[in-house]
Amino acid sequence: MGMSVTISAADERDAEQILKLQYLCFQSEAELYGDYRIEPLVQTLDELRDELAGGCVMVARLGEEVVGTVRGKVDAEGTARIGRLCVHPRLQGHGLGGRLLAAVESGLAEEFAPKRYHLVTGSRSEGNLRLYRRLGYTPVGTERDRRVTLVALAKDATEYATSA
Repeated sequence: MGMSVTISAADERDAEQILKLQYLCFQSEAELYGDYRIEPLVQTLDELRDELAGGCVMVARLGEEVVGTVRGKVDAEGTARIGRLCVHPRLQGHGLGGRLLAAVESGLAEEFAPKRYHLVTGSRSEGNLRLYRRLGYTPVGTERDRRVTLVALAKDATEYATSA
């Protein structure tokens, strides 16, 4: 009696599940950097609801449970800024992150026609870096967020992610 994971656009009803999943998933990142005040762990429900209303937020569902999420928004220069990609720990390593990234890229392309995609991840987050490189992203610089060095990665919007 297996269920398959489905990916679709999120809506307001998903906000609490997304926030709980985000909090669970980013614990390992916080531990890796010794900083439990990273943005995904301090975001409020109201801030998340604003993101749901103003961008493209995708969720992966296993039945009624949200088990993955990612979001993106296109800025005035045409750059799609993608963030907060996370997959429930029990489902990691099965390609769901790649599927979510492809879904948000596709959703952003259809609605906003961005010129490029941009995302950041921690410099010590080797699994994330491998995934993003495999899906066509290349490092374009570094950024600093509190005590965490972030690697900025980008790719041209004509390149779509494929599930890896």
